Amino acid sequence: MKAEHVRIGIRPVIDGRWGGIREGLEEQTMGMAVAAKELIESHLRYPDGAPVECVIADGTIGGGEEAARCAQKFSHNNVCATLSVTPCWCYGSETMDLDPLTIKAVWGFNGTERPGAVYLAAAMAAHAQRGLPAFSIYGHDVQDMDDRSIPADVQEKILRFAKAAVATGSMRNKAYVGVGSVAMGIAGSFLNPDLMQKYFGIRAEWVDMSEVTRRMDRGIYDPVEAEKALKWAKEHCQEGFDINEHPHSREQKDAEWEYVTKMTIIVRDILFGNPRLDELGFHEEALGRNAIVGGFQGQRMWTDHKPNGDFMEAILNSSFDWNGIREAITFATENDTLNGMAMLFLHLLTNQATVFSDVRTYWSPDAVKRVTGWTVQGKAENGFMHLINSGASALDGSGREKDGAGNAAMKPWWDVTEKDAEECLKATQWAPANLGYFRGGGFSSRFRTTGEMPVTMVRLNMVEGIGPVMQIAEGYTVDLPDDVDKTLWDRTDPTWPSTWFAPRLTGKGAFKDVYSVMANWGANHGAWTYGHVGADVLTMASMMRIPVSMHNVPEEKIYRPHAWSAFGTCDPEGADYRACAAYGPLYR
Repeated sequence: MKAEHVRIGIRPVIDGRWGGIREGLEEQTMGMAVAAKELIESHLRYPDGAPVECVIADGTIGGGEEAARCAQKFSHNNVCATLSVTPCWCYGSETMDLDPLTIKAVWGFNGTERPGAVYLAAAMAAHAQRGLPAFSIYGHDVQDMDDRSIPADVQEKILRFAKAAVATGSMRNKAYVGVGSVAMGIAGSFLNPDLMQKYFGIRAEWVDMSEVTRRMDRGIYDPVEAEKALKWAKEHCQEGFDINEHPHSREQKDAEWEYVTKMTIIVRDILFGNPRLDELGFHEEALGRNAIVGGFQGQRMWTDHKPNGDFMEAILNSSFDWNGIREAITFATENDTLNGMAMLFLHLLTNQATVFSDVRTYWSPDAVKRVTGWTVQGKAENGFMHLINSGASALDGSGREKDGAGNAAMKPWWDVTEKDAEECLKATQWAPANLGYFRGGGFSSRFRTTGEMPVTMVRLNMVEGIGPVMQIAEGYTVDLPDDVDKTLWDRTDPTWPSTWFAPRLTGKGAFKDVYSVMANWGANHGAWTYGHVGADVLTMASMMRIPVSMHNVPEEKIYRPHAWSAFGTCDPEGADYRACAAYGPLYR
């Protein structure tokens, strides 16, 4: 196991009475711990592909002394979250996890022989009184005492808790590296150190864009890799059509290709370091900045003079490059740190690449009919939104990767095949940059998302008086007829990657209709990835104490700490706001 991996600590909690009670419960209690460990480790992976690891206390916990021993062990094993398990009554405040920095859940066995439910209720009350919110796990149906299986509903809660907890814990002590400053006055581009530290445990790091120029001019990169990257780009990156009235010369474009490939390597090295630089004598630069996410300002101070960052951003965010298949690097266009964090949440929860988009246009059925003559149907029948932006749109978002059934997908990087990567590259053209936007030239990725994939779009916003607020919209990408697609795409910028998105409607609130989703979206950008993972995002947000202002997650999948019910049960959205305000940031 790599030292940097966070772990789930499992606490087998037991009735402390010796003389027949404790002894008779040891095997069942420890069996629950082992079963939970096996469940988590067999289903969940870290972003680097390794199985998530759990640590079990050395023995059952019947009182404060044993709880302290467990806490000591966990403190040496990088435990970010604890799952307490028990089939019986235990002494709640004596056995609970008191570490304010661990994320907590308790699984009480639903059986009739011993009062596991009674302990669970007492433990939830104790956690609420101590200001330590915990997730409650309790099976719907009674089990026999000798039943060692984990019911499906319990499995779902354990895995959702563990997945969100590992995602949350993985951010701690890492860095957001903002290359440049604020792009074009975009509020999300402000890198807020208080937000990063208090809610995510992340260090804010600033690097001026001149550092890219310095490394470029002084040759602070691996020349062998730079040559390899350029060769790969020439072979696999198709240059697209040029919309400029006065295009750059062939010589200029060739120089720009060399520049943007080197730029990609340089920014990656700024984020993570590179041992090859140490061998070349660049010892400080070899260290990197311990990043887990980053962003590039670009506009306008850079792009008015230098080739844009679109190639760099698209390739970093994709699951492959000249070195082959690898984990996507979360990196935001226009240094929109709030959308970069939204991308990171999705990546950590799914291990997939993510796409950064403008939430550009709402197309009503009537407007589509008027402009194209086509009557909307299928998933587009209620209208749709146009998601489009140059830059940090992972090529995985083209929909050319295939799942086991041959359907369009975006996959965890270790499942991406060479064929998948080839198809994504074939589906992408690299249009010479629109010189009206990007005077310094460069190349923007251009692809059309196909396959009508289930996707989830999220956004993190900052609101004065509240703090960070999350938005979640599950839905589907939409395939339009070719002529309709071209007509609508050409009305905006045809040199940028295009996705038509139909959110799943509920008939009420912000999801009454597609127009309402667009009208209630909190900023100009959104982040999306494959799958309906809104429930995981919602659970993760509650761990960080970030309220969710709008979502279309089915009610039965909403999973927050048990104490949230104390803030009201008739209005879950309002209760979420009140609970997050009361508890404050995770690392306050």
